[in-house]
Amino acid sequence: MSATVLLLAASPVGRGRLVDAASVLPVLAAVEPAVLSGADAATVVELADPLEPQAVLTRLRAAAAAPGPLTLFVTGQLHLDRRQRLPHLALARTTPATVRYTALPWHWLREELRLRPEGTTTIVADLHADAESWQWLRERPLDAGRDVAVYGRLAPPPGRRAVASPSYMKAVATILRSGHRPPPEQLHEQALARLGEADGPAGLVLTARRPEPVTEPHAAIAACVRSGRHGDADALAARWERSAVRTHGPASEEALHWAEVRADLAMLAGDPARSCRAWLTVAAARLAMGQQGDAPAVEAAVDRAHHQWGQLRDPALVRELGTVLAELRGRVPGRRSGALDHVRRQLRQLEGAGA
Repeated sequence: MSATVLLLAASPVGRGRLVDAASVLPVLAAVEPAVLSGADAATVVELADPLEPQAVLTRLRAAAAAPGPLTLFVTGQLHLDRRQRLPHLALARTTPATVRYTALPWHWLREELRLRPEGTTTIVADLHADAESWQWLRERPLDAGRDVAVYGRLAPPPGRRAVASPSYMKAVATILRSGHRPPPEQLHEQALARLGEADGPAGLVLTARRPEPVTEPHAAIAACVRSGRHGDADALAARWERSAVRTHGPASEEALHWAEVRADLAMLAGDPARSCRAWLTVAAARLAMGQQGDAPAVEAAVDRAHHQWGQLRDPALVRELGTVLAELRGRVPGRRSGALDHVRRQLRQLEGAGA
């Protein structure tokens, strides 16, 4: 089965740059796709200093949905947004004041990878942090999800006005250019061993956690999806959702988790109407619980509903679900400028067409 490789290197233009992230891409791009992926064949997607977080999300979403193994090579720098104090990967236009709108939230990456089968996803990361995010991340792990293996290093900020080199990722690329890809843990150890004093401190070393024992039915659901049995997958998730509602209540995180799983399953089954409706329901439930409109789980639900709404072709469904989406967008504008205007414009065009 063909694999997918995503090469993402990003750092701000100008004085806010902590690391010359894009300098590693020519070295990585010179590695054969089969070596980068560890598979016989691979599709390689390269993102060099992207400008828009939504554009990165689109590529990430496509890579996460592809069958077969997925490897992400991520080089860049992390900052906290001022409102929620959550880590973001800075992009070309990011400044300290615009992190929330111009950087990629790390939890977006975690959300897109959460339904991938266990053992199929690896992140190799060379990240630098500004002083604020460095302190935050020393106390909290950089979580990419239970079933995602993460290797790499998180370095403290370089000296004043200095721009660091992505030396860990360059070491990884140099090893891979030999034409052989060792197992990820060995590749990681070899790259760390190549870091010298001139490269600065390794910082926090990121190593994969041993996957937790699967005591819930996620593995069985994933197996159903891989074999194309989408109805069986949804039926299994629905049973667990009903059990969570009985045990914990309809507004519990346990019940909402299974509602989100079913929304994702509808998307994977090619049913955007059911997926959109489910995400709208989840978003409304979270708001009713008192969660804020900029909470990551609320934003994610409305953004996913918006994306699925954009896949609809039935005018009646576009109008019905668009009306609900517009009301929610008024409370949850999200990070993409003009999201509410987009919904209203589409609904006006539909009315003008007499559909």
